Amino acid sequence: MNQARYQAAVAAFDKANGEDPNSEISEGKTYPKELLYSIRMGEMLDRFAPDASEAVKLAVRAQHIQRWKIQRDEFPMDRAGYLQWRTKLYKFHAQTAGDLMRSVGYDDETIERTMTAVSKKGLKVNPETQMMEDVADLVFLEHYMLAFANKHPEYSEEKWIPIINKTWQKMSPSAHEFALAGKIKLPEALVPLILKAVQG
Repeated sequence: MNQARYQAAVAAFDKANGEDPNSEISEGKTYPKELLYSIRMGEMLDRFAPDASEAVKLAVRAQHIQRWKIQRDEFPMDRAGYLQWRTKLYKFHAQTAGDLMRSVGYDDETIERTMTAVSKKGLKVNPETQMMEDVADLVFLEHYMLAFANKHPEYSEEKWIPIINKTWQKMSPSAHEFALAGKIKLPEALVPLILKAVQG
């Protein structure tokens, strides 16, 4: 790996995500929301798969790049609208990452592999896409699931179990093992529900 080029790409991603007008506090420090997400993705990959390819290392840092630019409420507030939003986001994230990588001198092959992972093409069949998905799901479980639960106190156990299962089914066996081996910090209040969902 050309470290200088890689660091230049990560710096470009961080600069783009640093423009997020939304903020989040972590350990007493305020971050632009998507910059913090990108940092968490990179840290999780280092824990889960430190020997990941360069394309995956770049993909995890770019997975939500400038996400705030495409708002959910720009699409119908139903299932079809949600899928349209997600599809447009995947294309936008991939294209933004590709353009920034090209600007710092990346070759077409690495750009294409990174864009494929960011756009979630070939889930379950493309190892790089699957690894990026594993990291995203592990980050959700560790950092975002409790906040999501707190936003939806009306959700019953019967509603939660399919949500957890849907995330779990997208993960690889190695990611399952990693999560259940105590290598991520699961939200304590939700551990019984998570275990019931994945073991039931």
